[in-house]
Amino acid sequence: MTTTEPSTGPAPSAKAPSAKDRVLAWLRAHAFGLAIANLVANIGIVVTGAVVRLTGSGLGCPTWPKCTEESYVAHEALGINGVIEFGNRLLTYVLAAIAITVVIAVWNRRGVIRNLAIIIACGVPLQGVIGGITVLTELNPYVVALHLLASMAMVGLCVWLLDELRSPEREAAPRHVRVAALVTFAVGWLSLWLGTVVTGSGPHSGDLDSRRTGLDPALMSHIHAYAVYALIAATLVTLWLGRKHAYVRQVTIVLLVIELAQGLIGWVQYLTDLPVVLVGFHMLGAALISAGLARVVCSVRAHA
Repeated sequence: MTTTEPSTGPAPSAKAPSAKDRVLAWLRAHAFGLAIANLVANIGIVVTGAVVRLTGSGLGCPTWPKCTEESYVAHEALGINGVIEFGNRLLTYVLAAIAITVVIAVWNRRGVIRNLAIIIACGVPLQGVIGGITVLTELNPYVVALHLLASMAMVGLCVWLLDELRSPEREAAPRHVRVAALVTFAVGWLSLWLGTVVTGSGPHSGDLDSRRTGLDPALMSHIHAYAVYALIAATLVTLWLGRKHAYVRQVTIVLLVIELAQGLIGWVQYLTDLPVVLVGFHMLGAALISAGLARVVCSVRAHA
């Protein structure tokens, strides 16, 4: 009686993943890190936009989408202001590249995550168009305000995406905590808007010849300050009501610290006649407050 010996030859090897598959796998594995880069880049563009305004470079490239009527790029005749403004325009492409990379990284995750990534990516060229309109309207203060507030909204969306990608598992906070968080969010955005009104009436217009709103800068500064006081009060209420919920408590404390630091910078810059360095830090603080507001609202929602 004979038996058949099993084959001892080498087993067929699995097909090696293609370069495309390896890149996609890497992107998916690093989706959270890429989303952080998305947030940092959107905060960064707020700061570089402040540099453009504070150096009087808002019309360094006097037209759009070209830098001048003859050229898409800045040239020597435009001086340092042209370099600064054109450099800020180039950062839009960096923002777009990061946003598109995030979309690719989360494309296989249907629902809120993918939708948020797409909205953020679409927001980048929209912001570029608004920026172009600010140039074409010679830095109309109301258009400039819209440009800044759109950036703040982008920052908030980036924080929401991060929360969806990775945050502690939690049940929804009680209704009174959720209401307090939403009130804090609303008052915070009122404060951000009033900040743009102050900017539109103040001296740092982005160009010596651009028009202002005509409102009294001192009066608007005080109204803005009252809104900040209301924001701090609303944040304290949210912190008290949500004190038994660890994540809510944690993120609300962070927001409160940012608000207090931002308020201090605001008062010092007001008392010292708006030095450009402090105004720049104040712009950074505004972006961080937008991020903090979004994080507090996310913290009171359920997350599995």
